[in-house]
Amino acid sequence: MSNIITTIPSHIKAWIYPEYGKTQDILKFDPNVPIPLIKDDQALIKVVAAALNPIDYKRASGNFKSFDIPLPAVPGYDVAGVVVKVGSQVKKFKVGDEVYGDINENAIRNVKTIGSLAEYTTAEEKLLAHKPNNLSFIEAASLPLAIITAYQGLERVEFSAEKSILVLGGAGGVGSLVIQIAKNVFGSSKVAATASTAKLELLRELGADLPIDYTKEKFEELPEKFDVVYDAVGESERALKAIKEGGKVVTIVDHGNVSAIRFALTSDGAVLEKLQPYLESGKVKPILDPKSPFPFSQTVEAFSYLETNRAIGKVVIHPIP
Repeated sequence: MSNIITTIPSHIKAWIYPEYGKTQDILKFDPNVPIPLIKDDQALIKVVAAALNPIDYKRASGNFKSFDIPLPAVPGYDVAGVVVKVGSQVKKFKVGDEVYGDINENAIRNVKTIGSLAEYTTAEEKLLAHKPNNLSFIEAASLPLAIITAYQGLERVEFSAEKSILVLGGAGGVGSLVIQIAKNVFGSSKVAATASTAKLELLRELGADLPIDYTKEKFEELPEKFDVVYDAVGESERALKAIKEGGKVVTIVDHGNVSAIRFALTSDGAVLEKLQPYLESGKVKPILDPKSPFPFSQTVEAFSYLETNRAIGKVVIHPIP
């Protein structure tokens, strides 16, 4: 793959938004964006594939404008690509390495002006990991933000083998990985998960012992209660009725409930490295939406699709010019 590296250009193609609003209204293709400069602890990456995340359109809509960088900005957190240049302090990677990661350590503060929806982007060495050999760039791009969120959320509630878990939103980008990590990394005694009728078979394939059709059953009324509920949909109020005495609810969705543990990831290449054996053995698999990948030219359509909340697993953009 390293043969894609030629001369590094001074200007690149990217999707940008010059103002806040709905992605369909504000995202513009710009063929002439200055290439980002790398700092000493960063690598410059030729982007091969990038995944979309809800944080992208929430940021673009101005939800975090009090913390945000000056516009225009290029969206995109998840990247898979090839290192084309490294800063003077970078030890772990060299030119030609295939890498992946979430390029923003914090999702809303100090984000990169040039995100991953561009021909080239930058990331700190500590945020990147070598791409597992058995994964395509498309598969690798789908993972970082979601898999780190899944793993760190379970760590946050001190999850362990003897505990049971209910995953709300088990077919989504984060939920599909929580099921697999709870089962195959932590060795959970019982994994339950919710999805709509058409997605129940996927929950079984991911390793859920108890798939729950949320269109027909209220999970909080089940006789069985759980040690942990991982809420990836924003149902923390109901989730509190589904835990055992002393159980915990962890949520990645903004909520007003103080009893649930609100959690946001810190991007970390070490988590990707820790999970590498599970990815390489196939015990944890990336889940791509059947419509993925969208070509770079259809990035706006890909965002529109993601915003319907009907995607299964991840929406990925590839190839990037």
